[in-house]
Amino acid sequence: MIYWEIFWAFFISSILGYGGGPASIPLVEKEVVDHYGWLTNQEFSEVLAVGNSLPGPIATKLAAYIGYTEGGFLGSFIGLFATVAPSIILMLLLMAVLLKHKDKPQVKNISVVVRPVIAVLLGVMTFDFAKDSVVSLGVIYTIILLVGSYVLLEKLKWHPALVILIALVIGAVTGLYNSGELTFGF
Repeated sequence: MIYWEIFWAFFISSILGYGGGPASIPLVEKEVVDHYGWLTNQEFSEVLAVGNSLPGPIATKLAAYIGYTEGGFLGSFIGLFATVAPSIILMLLLMAVLLKHKDKPQVKNISVVVRPVIAVLLGVMTFDFAKDSVVSLGVIYTIILLVGSYVLLEKLKWHPALVILIALVIGAVTGLYNSGELTFGF
């Protein structure tokens, strides 16, 4: 049963996630956190952060990791396959049709209509992550991380992986400090 759930969660997310990984992330989150309860919102945001710091498509990394945690190696394979299966099926079945009609306005308008929906889904997910961050870290840490990330990414043009790495280090240090394992000599 768990393998069917893993397949279905990632297949649905991938088939409805028009536009690739960023578009499917809110859908994966809905399935993994809200529908099946495999991860909390906080855990999902941490998996997403680590996945974004690694090379390759984010959707496949999420599927492989979550599939593995829920169903072992076979679960990882099923999650990964379910993530790429819609693309394989659509490429095989619709390639000729799309190539034939690619210049028609109806086909071009699909992207125009779907982009705002993707932006709203990403905005809602970002709001949920920020809300959870305020609850778990507090307002001050959340504001520092948001402003610091914005400055490093947009103003100083640092690579996102480096900013994520810095956030991971800050999280590890503050987590160790809060748990009493790191005292800084105090």
